[in-house]
Amino acid sequence: MESMIEMRDIVKRFGEQTVLSDVTFSVAKGAIFGLLGPSGAGKTTIINILTGQLDADGGTHHIGVPAYRTGLMLDQDGLYERLSCNDNLVLFADIYGIDRSKALEALERVGLADAARKPVHQLSRGMRQRLALARAILHEPEVLFLDEPTSGLDPATARGIHALIEGLRDRGATIFLTTHNMDEAAKLCDEVALLYLGVIVEQGAPLAICKRYDAIKTVPDLESVFIRLTGADLTEAELT
Repeated sequence: MESMIEMRDIVKRFGEQTVLSDVTFSVAKGAIFGLLGPSGAGKTTIINILTGQLDADGGTHHIGVPAYRTGLMLDQDGLYERLSCNDNLVLFADIYGIDRSKALEALERVGLADAARKPVHQLSRGMRQRLALARAILHEPEVLFLDEPTSGLDPATARGIHALIEGLRDRGATIFLTTHNMDEAAKLCDEVALLYLGVIVEQGAPLAICKRYDAIKTVPDLESVFIRLTGADLTEAELT
């Protein structure tokens, strides 16, 4: 199967601290890949290296499309507070050189068409998340990076974002998802890698991983695998 994203033996240090150690994985074209681990594990650092925002100290990495064919949604959304939802997207439509009508189309896809004229500072957290996602998919990217896209959201809003992510995959996009929500990853992802303290401790299809560790009850239980491999309680680790 054709690989769209690859990392090989990536090392990253900040001063004397090594935050990534020999990280290696590949993401198949058209797949949803989940990078799972608590806050501070190194997930965002990996995205920053893949997208050219940070240089690695060792190893190689590759994305199979040019930068303008990628989309990025980070935890810090960078939205313009005084502009409306539509104007935020129109600004980026101009940057991408695409028709401004794509702004309203993107808002419709994330369920924000009725809020098109609403300024960003009046949006709820869930609405901001959906607007940031609309901006990331505005130009129909072939590769989409989503950093904790449902963090802090209510279950109904999270399910809506899950459905949109699956729809993007079905239309051919390759999606790189970071999360500490193991249940979310088990439902969404074709492949996952478990990251702890900068080291990938396990990777593969969620069901296959859980079978290896006898961690299947009614659904694949990636969280119990993570705890078994690291000795860390994910809820506590996520708060550190």
